[in-house]
Amino acid sequence: MAPLSRLLFPALLVTGANAHFNVKYPEPIGFEDDSQGAGPCGGLDPDFSTNTVSDFHVGGDSIALLNGHAQVTWIFRATLDQTASGNWTQIFPIVQQSGYNMFCEPEVTVPEEFVGKKGIIGIVSNAPDGLLYACAAVSFVEGAGESQDVCTNSTDVTISFTGDDSLSAMVGEGTTTSDDDDTADPTSTASGSEETGTDDSSARSLRPTIFGVLSAVLMGAAFVV
Repeated sequence: MAPLSRLLFPALLVTGANAHFNVKYPEPIGFEDDSQGAGPCGGLDPDFSTNTVSDFHVGGDSIALLNGHAQVTWIFRATLDQTASGNWTQIFPIVQQSGYNMFCEPEVTVPEEFVGKKGIIGIVSNAPDGLLYACAAVSFVEGAGESQDVCTNSTDVTISFTGDDSLSAMVGEGTTTSDDDDTADPTSTASGSEETGTDDSSARSLRPTIFGVLSAVLMGAAFVV
């Protein structure tokens, strides 16, 4: 049998490689792991002449993410400022994800007055290593978007509505959201989701994932070896 240290090393590399998060939909303007802590777009500047510009349906469209942390809190926001410098509007209630891997909100809505204009979808996570940022350049179009194949929720992930002062501070007064009723299921139309409940106690009592436990075991074993 191979030494434990040899078996652990690839697993630790995978854990390290997924330290932050990736936007799977809409198409992000780019990704730089080392600079993802720099707002507003993870150290990158939107450039509508070179970035892929996706259609984003104001009546409801997907935001799909691959998360590399055991627990994070998300805010989704949008702006018509093509430099992403400000005028951010919150477009979905703040949610907390417990568990690594895929998370998708399939029906994120945007104000109707955005139709026919270009702008930025911004995703910010409050993670154990600080605030992390990503952006997508989009054209806002009318109607609701079609279901995306990449819009899935991992079965080991739980999602609940929550509050986060540091994320709330990133949008202006008079912020609009897609759902003012926090009793709704944040992933009710996506596959593989599990709701933890809507009261304060359930929002704070998210179950640990097998991946989080496994990572902790592997890290501890690595030090022993």
